[in-house]
Amino acid sequence: MQPFLLEIPVLSWHHAPMETHQAILIPTAESSAPSSVHISGMCTFRDEGDLRVIFANGIPLLHYARTDRAAEHYALIHLVACGLATQQEVAAAFGCARQTIFRARRKYDHGGMAGLVAKKRGPKEGSKVSKVMERHIGGLKSKGLTNAAIGSRLGLKEDTVRKALKRMGWSQPKGGDQGELPLGPSPSVPLETREVEEREEQEHPGEAPGEQHPERGERPKDRPQPSFDVDPLERSVDRAMARAGVLEEAAPVFQAATTVAHAGVLLAVPALVASGIFTVAEKVYGTLGAGFYGLRTILLTLLFMALVRIKRPEGLKEYAPAELGRLLGLDRACEVKTLRRKLDRLAAREQALAFGRQLADIRLKSREGVLGFLYVDGHVRVYNGTRKLAKAYVTRRRLAMPATTDYWVNDERGDPIFVVTAPANDGLARMLEPVAAELRALIGDSRPLTVVFDRGGWSPKLFAKLGAQGFDIITYRKGHTTAVARECFSLMAEEIEGKRIEYWLHEQSVTFLEGALPLRQITRLSPSGHQTHIVTSRKDLSAMTLAYRMFERWRQENFFKYMAAEYALDALVDYGVEEDDLRRLVPNPKRKKINLERARIKAEIKELECRYGLEAMNNQEAKRRTMRGFKIATAAIRRKIDRLRQRVTELRALFRATPAKVPLKETLASDTAIYRLKREKKHLTDLIKMVAYQAETDLLALVRPRYARADDEGRTLIQSALMASGDLEVTGSELRITLDPLSSPHRSDAIRHLCAELNATETTFPGSNLRLVYDVKHHRHVA
Repeated sequence: MQPFLLEIPVLSWHHAPMETHQAILIPTAESSAPSSVHISGMCTFRDEGDLRVIFANGIPLLHYARTDRAAEHYALIHLVACGLATQQEVAAAFGCARQTIFRARRKYDHGGMAGLVAKKRGPKEGSKVSKVMERHIGGLKSKGLTNAAIGSRLGLKEDTVRKALKRMGWSQPKGGDQGELPLGPSPSVPLETREVEEREEQEHPGEAPGEQHPERGERPKDRPQPSFDVDPLERSVDRAMARAGVLEEAAPVFQAATTVAHAGVLLAVPALVASGIFTVAEKVYGTLGAGFYGLRTILLTLLFMALVRIKRPEGLKEYAPAELGRLLGLDRACEVKTLRRKLDRLAAREQALAFGRQLADIRLKSREGVLGFLYVDGHVRVYNGTRKLAKAYVTRRRLAMPATTDYWVNDERGDPIFVVTAPANDGLARMLEPVAAELRALIGDSRPLTVVFDRGGWSPKLFAKLGAQGFDIITYRKGHTTAVARECFSLMAEEIEGKRIEYWLHEQSVTFLEGALPLRQITRLSPSGHQTHIVTSRKDLSAMTLAYRMFERWRQENFFKYMAAEYALDALVDYGVEEDDLRRLVPNPKRKKINLERARIKAEIKELECRYGLEAMNNQEAKRRTMRGFKIATAAIRRKIDRLRQRVTELRALFRATPAKVPLKETLASDTAIYRLKREKKHLTDLIKMVAYQAETDLLALVRPRYARADDEGRTLIQSALMASGDLEVTGSELRITLDPLSSPHRSDAIRHLCAELNATETTFPGSNLRLVYDVKHHRHVA
């Protein structure tokens, strides 16, 4: 039988399917040539040279090149999907496994035709290291940075950096051992100089740092890097440059828009800029390496999240990235995985403590008038995971639980200054001295400081040490104290912070450490008759002022409560743990067992003594007329009491001989491990939340003169303004934010006054030259 001419589509499987037509000679299906392969009762296939043709009921259905694996996989899944053959029949005819058909179908469902094309084999990270990136790596390595430090800066793995240096043929420079240098600025070179030199060397490799280049204009350091995109909603060029490793951070580009959700959060930008968080972060952390989302953008994202009450990184899933991106000047905000990856990169540098110190230094200089009294207290964050952690006493639950303790320092208005994390849930009495050292380093030696704390810091020896360092103390007295007679109290009144305060007080002098530590004791009598004793080393202030400052310690407790509810202060950011220090000293558990045994024996002795007394009271004198007879009758009880008393004496001697503290390793079983939560990322996010709270406080201070109920609901007003929607408009060098009216005219008027105060600061949006101008729309009056 003569073959007939049929024109059918030829599928090209390179990158995307394309249809062309060519004429091929195909024998009729009725011919039973020996090259035909039976697939099922409805279809067969035949090979003709380099082509393979599939017939369905005698009609040509598909044809493709026999070497095209993607086309063959499409043919396999097409035959099964159309019901022309079963998976078993197709697998047997084409000589493949059923799993091959399953995998091909999954790839096709996910990526279409392109998903069936085999991916290029080879190292996955090779494409990340471009020629420009190699120059960056070589420049940083020549400065002595380790491979891990270079990878952290450029967003690469340490193994990738090592292989890139090997390909480049890099060798250690002669003239000195560079060694392994820690991540961070060199102690002999200011960080700003290092960053400028690195940038110059990256842009012009081979030139000496600091060398003048007249052919290119010197860009001012504070001038923001421009964007290479025209459309603010399409930042493909900047993203491509970030992928190529030539862009450290995308510049903010805004576009006019109406009814932008949470546009009110931009009210906080002047306060955030004034806090110095962006400049301090650049000094401490440098950059995050090449990327679309840089250090400034990540910090601004976290700050905005805190202010609009997105309490965890996972909360970003509930918000449209494009809407949040409008507030950042980007086409879209980063996703959860990107945010976590950037946080991991920052935490790996372990600079949160230095970051917090510099932020506190700026805050203290701007609030010198409220540093007369500093409140110090610990906040316990309970851990409910499966790991075994050291325990801390949780006051609100009245029991010891696995937890981590942070110690905060707040000013006399209750606003936070800085925070430190206890290494192993150390008590306030142990942490006060290092906290005081941090305060003295920040404030200096010339200014007297008064620290206020609760009974957890009670230790007369500690008071003496703090006094020698120039600190005064105010705290509650701990332990048993003789009550003061009611007639000794007198009613005192004084106006403090614009309020009239009245207390029933009594004052006397007390001494500790065998008279070496004289202090003042101020006792307050409450209406219920309860007496509260306060001790202080301040001699120059009235008893009313000192008592008021002690009782205002609840401002710090209210801060903890507010932060936990509004900012999720207790939420975990990092779920990782690290093994605890097995060499640190902990209370000896043997002493606890000895005390429990002593308590049990004392209780038994008391029970026997009661029984002995009952026998004496019920003694029948007719049978035992003398005391000697009674003792003979109850000799067994007496002997038991004597043995138990002797045992108590032995236990007391054993308790004194047992060391009070031992290394943690000695308290654990051989196969038991104890952990502690990783602190760096939590410390960093706590600092960011602290700065957000401080910005909220600064906004409240500006709105207070125009809002009568600022003390009661001022923060609620600020929060409503931050959550308000509004319009964005870009006019020349200005970014205008016009907020929608609030719930009532007088609240809108208060925020309008706040806008006027903020406009006077002439703040520019971080990373741009756009000056922020704020306003509030007027209410529409409906007749």
